[in-house]
Amino acid sequence: MMISSSVMFVGIGAFFLNTLLQSLWISYCKRKSMSQAMKEYGPSHHISLKAGTPSMGGVVFIITFLLFSVLIYIIEGPALKKFLPIVGIPFTAGCIGFLDDFLKHRKNSSEGFSSLGKLTLQILLAAPWVYFIVFWGNNMLLHEVKLWGPATAFLFLFLIVGSMNAVNITDGLDGLAAGSCAISFLAMSVLLHFSKSELMISIVGLAIAISFLWHNAHPAKVFMGDTGSHFLGGLLASISICTGNALMLIPFSFLMGVEILSVILQLLSIHFRGKKIFKMSPLHHHFELVGWKETQVVVRFWLIHVVGMVTFIVTFNMLGLIE
Repeated sequence: MMISSSVMFVGIGAFFLNTLLQSLWISYCKRKSMSQAMKEYGPSHHISLKAGTPSMGGVVFIITFLLFSVLIYIIEGPALKKFLPIVGIPFTAGCIGFLDDFLKHRKNSSEGFSSLGKLTLQILLAAPWVYFIVFWGNNMLLHEVKLWGPATAFLFLFLIVGSMNAVNITDGLDGLAAGSCAISFLAMSVLLHFSKSELMISIVGLAIAISFLWHNAHPAKVFMGDTGSHFLGGLLASISICTGNALMLIPFSFLMGVEILSVILQLLSIHFRGKKIFKMSPLHHHFELVGWKETQVVVRFWLIHVVGMVTFIVTFNMLGLIE
């Protein structure tokens, strides 16, 4: 696949800008004593090792994404109404995460919104976007895709909300969520049939995820917070849906799906059986408690993500679910 100079410029530019702005954000957070309150129900060693680390690095994701979205719009000049849908959900999702992070900071707590409150807000903000995409169809998108009725709307809503929460749950170890999303954006950029504008947006997502690893690799100097995890989950869903590849979100979110499934299974087992399946959920904490080092968990989970993603893509192709 030949990559044009403008696509390369956007990717490289987003990488360096996000890396630089993240450095400035870390300095700002340290001056303002803006660190993440560690979850008491997580592994005990996280409290001592990670306490005081600046958070809400996802704020920089949103700034970089908006600046380069404007640049892409200027370079490519798609009709604004066809450009806004693909950038709308990640921005909205990031704002939900920011509100949650802000509440945590104000309360000096690891808990922001209640689980039900956050889910309600996610649905309320995603539903209008889904409505316009499904029922206004190709008048709203950068390139033509096949859309159906109410059943599709519910599927899209489930995928968007699920993607936000799945990336959020995966974001528990240094570099785990950012690296997994980088792998997904790279696969998207190579495998999906994009318009040039959509390819640029995917490349910006890739650049943001990779550049965050510069600061988030173990030992992390900053966490992305709910702002970042919601943004990345929203962008994965937005690109998949707006390019007519909604089902491809399943392989692109393979590891995140495994992580959120581990939480669901753990809760169901505790409720119905009175005992745990895993030592701790999400699954990455289970393997920490088994004895794997944090860096081992992260790298091995990246590999599992690649293998799972490839397996699903090959299977979908054999079943004729993708072109």
